[in-house]
Amino acid sequence: MAIRLGAIAAALTLPLAGLVASPAQAEGYERGPAPSESSLLGSGSFSVSTDSVSSFVSGFGGGTIYYPNSTSEGTFGGVVFSPGFTARASQYIPLARRVASHGFVVLVIDTNTVYDYPNTRGRQILAGVEYLTEDAPSAVAARLDESRIAVAGHSMGGGGTLYAADNAPGIVKAAVALQPWHTDKTWPGVRIPTMIIGAENDTIAGVSSHSIPFYNSLSGAPEKAYGEINNAGHLIANSDDDWQGRLFVSWLKRYVDEDTRYDPYLCPGPSSYYLSDYRDTCPA
Repeated sequence: MAIRLGAIAAALTLPLAGLVASPAQAEGYERGPAPSESSLLGSGSFSVSTDSVSSFVSGFGGGTIYYPNSTSEGTFGGVVFSPGFTARASQYIPLARRVASHGFVVLVIDTNTVYDYPNTRGRQILAGVEYLTEDAPSAVAARLDESRIAVAGHSMGGGGTLYAADNAPGIVKAAVALQPWHTDKTWPGVRIPTMIIGAENDTIAGVSSHSIPFYNSLSGAPEKAYGEINNAGHLIANSDDDWQGRLFVSWLKRYVDEDTRYDPYLCPGPSSYYLSDYRDTCPA
């Protein structure tokens, strides 16, 4: 698959070291009001519209795009998200709407078959990036900044996210893998800021054999973080969990929008009953 995304081949974002700012400060492409502890645990300030993607597109199985209605704050960064094994895009509506409401264009793809394995899903994520940046409907294209794209996914889609990040470091700016599953446990080739979100009671992609080894292996990522949702199971990504949403949105805001207002919510990492583990590469 040819990737025709020259406009997105941008330099990687700077690490957090030396950039920790107060919530009142902002840099980069900030969209929406300054974050707070309460605002990050809920939906964002933007109302959201949707557009369907035909299953006849090339490279993936169609899907749905969620995007902010507003045009008053300029364009928004984008996210391409893959579902997990046997799952469909429609099962991630709450999560997609939450992320979009914080100021992102979110394409949740359907895979060519629901039984596709992680690397195949990763290639379809990249096909979704190509579609979103080149062939999206006009209302979506008018709101999208093609130079600010992230990849994300759940379960085998999370494993596909690692594959996409590893194989296209010049195309995407950040990655978020939710309860990821992959037989390959080492990802030293990933060169973009990457967050892994695990679930403490996951019996399908157990954190000790999937999420934590993935996080530990990300030696090439300029920044990385691992958040583990307390008492959660593998299918938490199909819900509108507040702490999962907080971690996901904060990472995208910091590394897709380059918005330093979110530094205090990632570095140092949050401490909460709702997280059973949090690790990062922030300076002490």
